[in-house]
Amino acid sequence: MDVEFIDLRTQYLSYQAEIDQAIKNVLTNSQFIMGEEIAAFERELCNFVGCEHTITCASGTDAIMLVLLALGLKPGDEIITSVFSFIAVAEVVALLKLKPVFVDIEETTYNLNSDQIADKISSRTRAIVPVSLYGQPADLDEINAIAKDYAEKFQNKIYVIEDAAQSLGATYQAKQSGNLSDFGCTSFFPSKPLGCYGDGGAIFTNDAIASKKLSALRIHGQTKRYFHQYIGVNARLDSLQAAILRVKLNYFAKEIKKREAVANAYDQLLQHPNIIIPTVKKDRRSIYAQYSIRVKERDALANYLKTQGIPNAIHYPLPLHLQPCFSFLSYKPGDFPVAERIANEIISLPMHPFMTQKQQLFIADEVLKFANSEHLSVLSRKN
Repeated sequence: MDVEFIDLRTQYLSYQAEIDQAIKNVLTNSQFIMGEEIAAFERELCNFVGCEHTITCASGTDAIMLVLLALGLKPGDEIITSVFSFIAVAEVVALLKLKPVFVDIEETTYNLNSDQIADKISSRTRAIVPVSLYGQPADLDEINAIAKDYAEKFQNKIYVIEDAAQSLGATYQAKQSGNLSDFGCTSFFPSKPLGCYGDGGAIFTNDAIASKKLSALRIHGQTKRYFHQYIGVNARLDSLQAAILRVKLNYFAKEIKKREAVANAYDQLLQHPNIIIPTVKKDRRSIYAQYSIRVKERDALANYLKTQGIPNAIHYPLPLHLQPCFSFLSYKPGDFPVAERIANEIISLPMHPFMTQKQQLFIADEVLKFANSEHLSVLSRKN
């Protein structure tokens, strides 16, 4: 059976006429950088997320970098973030000569464990960057409160920056991911729930002053043409991507419901003592950027599924503290036991809003065949 991990072709064909027309409009007016497509998309994102200001940019990584640049941090300032995630946040922190400080994750949601943040805060802490992993927002109320309490203790603002690269469209206590803290950053990488046809990203904030600075920083620190108030970068979203995303945004709410339906079906189909399915907390809604399960013999399952023509992915096989590029931080195996255990058990199954019932039954059946085999032992969650 033909199964796609993320079916971007079917999505394109579903909206082809509108997407093609949107691209044609940009080609016709030839306004490829900035302009009305960008301004309109930013307004629409503000309406969707519920924030006052949206600043689009060239990627989710650039979104994180621009926010950190806007805060005027100094070399050696500390940024607390999750040890189990894509490298983007920690990479940018190190690139800017700041210090990444890692925190372990929750056993259930795989998000930053808010109970462990306070132990990592020091007088040099300037920001906390929780990653809303796999599409579910982190514990932003708790994290915001911790940042406020320790900011008062150290008499220094501690910003909270949500990495919503995987969670745009998710909600936390009925509020949209991206609008849960001082800043939210997202990605429009093609495989994201709202993805473009290249790279793209955005920053969300309710801070008007920061918004103006961020808008300048993404265009070489320019406040008006050829006048540069800041040392900035070239990190603009191009108009073609904005035009495509505007079409997709019109269908995003419907796709979210379809993603939830696929996830709910997986939840029912994969009830098995050898499998741990995703946990979503009661006060939030996941966008299911990935549908990730845990099994003991993860690598064997991955190989088995490939032999059956079922694509899969491992997000993520090596926690950040064990990556060679962060050896200068002097972390060692065992420092973050939950993340290390999850990294050996997690596997993501095909997930997209265009999956058919037949495809999903086939995937679940093959996973269950493996789960029932003598090769897979019972997996118990350690609390």
